[in-house]
Amino acid sequence: MKRILIVDDSPTIRQQVSLALTQAGFTVQEAVDGVDALAKLATPASLMVCDVNMPRMNGLELLEKLKSQATCPAMPILMLTTEGEPGLIARAKQAGAKGWIVKPFKADLLVAAVKKLAA
Repeated sequence: MKRILIVDDSPTIRQQVSLALTQAGFTVQEAVDGVDALAKLATPASLMVCDVNMPRMNGLELLEKLKSQATCPAMPILMLTTEGEPGLIARAKQAGAKGWIVKPFKADLLVAAVKKLAA
């Protein structure tokens, strides 16, 4: 079973994403920010769904840290954020993000993206 790490500082968003992905048959684990996510990635995940704007360590900093460590080079990362700014999207893609979904999201689109990337 594929394990998905959801990284978002909003409990509501984590709950919505968890519900959509568990109903689609995934196992989910939640992290509240980039620092928490790094600790939880000691157990590899099939995919990470990550917000951009978070306290302590934001999503782009987390991506860049993961890329520099090269501990999870094969793990796809899907950004899920309110940000639609092209510069941020380019920075995320350069750091290894495989997709970008803008909130509010449609559960079926999120599940389809996760299924495609976590294959």
